Amino acid sequence: MTFSRRAFLSSSGVALAGATLATGACAKPTPKGRYEINLTDAEWKKRLTPQQYATLRQDATDIPFKSPFLNEHRAGIFSCAGCDLPAFSSRTKFESGTGWPSFYDFLPNAIKTETDTTLGFSRVEVHCRRCGGHLGHVFDDGPQPTGKRYCMNGTALKFAPSKA
Repeated sequence: MTFSRRAFLSSSGVALAGATLATGACAKPTPKGRYEINLTDAEWKKRLTPQQYATLRQDATDIPFKSPFLNEHRAGIFSCAGCDLPAFSSRTKFESGTGWPSFYDFLPNAIKTETDTTLGFSRVEVHCRRCGGHLGHVFDDGPQPTGKRYCMNGTALKFAPSKA
């Protein structure tokens, strides 16, 4: 299940004047050629569930504490739900208490980041390096050894357990 930043802000009593927020009504265009996988909007809608589409292509955010990956403790790999690129190892997953699956590091060559100011302040948005899908945000309040908290949307991920 996902919800827009606007719905989150409304439900939490926060209002931002003039902020452009993902509401599901219009997708932020992904620049052509910037990523290895460049599909049309119709192709993404066919490939993804409505919740995955809202998160990966329109920057929606999962409802906190609803992701089944919060309680996923098996060894394995979390991949982008849009293109299956391995992004995070279960070895770096930790319980952040924030309501979203969190990791202190990512797999090599898995992500791109950029500044996100949609809430009126700067955050670092995390995208899949291959398809540009919105995965979540990274913060500087995670555990060692990196001190980072990659706060990811469960709908943006797939999980494959390791074969023992």
